[in-house]
Amino acid sequence: MSEIMEEEYKQVADLITANMIFCTKEVLTSEEAAKYCGFSRSYLYKLTMNRQIPHYKGPMGKMCYFNRQELEQWLQSNRVAMESEINQQAQSYCVRNRIK
Repeated sequence: MSEIMEEEYKQVADLITANMIFCTKEVLTSEEAAKYCGFSRSYLYKLTMNRQIPHYKGPMGKMCYFNRQELEQWLQSNRVAMESEINQQAQSYCVRNRIK
């Protein structure tokens, strides 16, 4: 096998390993959290400064860390109701209040 192919295989293996660690890692750095959420690092910084996203300070107080499960919960905290759900709620309200 050529040296170029070996290097390409190594790069692919490194990428797969990095992605596996990223998907199973519980504590994320700011850079990892931004990638995980699909945000720019500056937007994530803005959210942390305004205390709008759950995060932790490191032992020295400078670096921010994020719990992956807390990020998932935060990302899913503002669910938008489907039209069918809204219609069902309206129907239930009308039945309860006898509105025709």
